[in-house]
Amino acid sequence: MPEISRFYGIIIKMLFNDNDKHHKPHVHVYYGEYEASICLDGEVLEGKLPLKQYRMVSGWMAIHEEELYAAWNNAVRQIPFEKIEPLR
Repeated sequence: MPEISRFYGIIIKMLFNDNDKHHKPHVHVYYGEYEASICLDGEVLEGKLPLKQYRMVSGWMAIHEEELYAAWNNAVRQIPFEKIEPLR
């Protein structure tokens, strides 16, 4: 699963052709023992994260919304996508 960004111990990945289970554009977020699938609009599809980390991811996703949708469009067509600048 290609990593799209990493910051403050949070790892964000996006799968190629990952629209079978969750049809909405989303990312997979990992933080310690926590895992969640989060839509690009901020909805948690599956799993959970601590509130502080969810807010960081949600803010990062709002800042990079256009880049994330471009990456999603590439991923569903199995085209490599660029990493996105981490939250600083």
